[in-house]
Amino acid sequence: MDVLTDALAAMRVGQTRSARTEVRAPWGLRFPAVGGTTFHVLLRGRCWLLPPDGEPVEMATGDVTLLRHGSTVSLADDPATPLQDFRPGMWRPGQTIGRVDVEGPGERSLLVCGAYQLGRTRPHPLLAELPDLLLLRADETPGLAAAVALLGAELEEARAGQDGVVPALVDAMLLLILRAWIERCARGAADIGWPGALTDAAISVALAALHDEPGRAWTVAGLGDRAGLSRSAFAQRFTALVGEPPLTYLTWWRMTVAGRLLRESDAPLSAVAERVGYASEFAFAKAFKREFGIAPGRYRREAAVAA
Repeated sequence: MDVLTDALAAMRVGQTRSARTEVRAPWGLRFPAVGGTTFHVLLRGRCWLLPPDGEPVEMATGDVTLLRHGSTVSLADDPATPLQDFRPGMWRPGQTIGRVDVEGPGERSLLVCGAYQLGRTRPHPLLAELPDLLLLRADETPGLAAAVALLGAELEEARAGQDGVVPALVDAMLLLILRAWIERCARGAADIGWPGALTDAAISVALAALHDEPGRAWTVAGLGDRAGLSRSAFAQRFTALVGEPPLTYLTWWRMTVAGRLLRESDAPLSAVAERVGYASEFAFAKAFKREFGIAPGRYRREAAVAA
């Protein structure tokens, strides 16, 4: 199992919202804080990133910015240009991407701005290690840069299949952004935390095993064997990188999987319990309530109402 893909899939709680944003200088847009993890991709031209704290940073074509908490930020053709509030307009039912145009006499730039809807009540610890504001340069992320270039080409003009291609590219970019961040950490020899865990030859194997078979009766010794390490060496290294012992993370992940099954399927509680390694509904319900604060049946009903 691909741990990164699996973790993100478990956190998705809604459709990605984004807007094709075409601007001509002079322009300055102030993006308010919103729910979700926001992003800004410069497809054509140049612009300046104006964080609420810190100095302006110039962006070039292909650069991508990700704000983990959806914090306020501004973009402009020049740091001195007055700002106006970003207004994406109303989305039509079924619309996959909005459109914003800012007219002006000067140079044209094209961006995609939007938000990934990720659950905040139970975020995966991987995302907790992301910086609040992540800026990735096109020249350091060839895979991400290729996707950005393709997205830019798709948005330049109306083309057959565009309504399917554009949302898929925008969604894929989140994985590519996180991969680029993980690889940047690895290049910097930052062999700590989740980037270190996902690039560590032994611990990444163990994590994949836990995600692939969360219902298996794993032991620390068994996971150590899978990783090719002794029990004590494995437990020490796993805890140092992941931030918690192997079986503690396993329990957390089991409950995360269970919550997703309860939200997204009509599988009976007995089947959910078995899927995440519990021999009885009673044992599962007790563990689930300890983790979420409510019984699984009530959790499912409340999730259905919220949807």
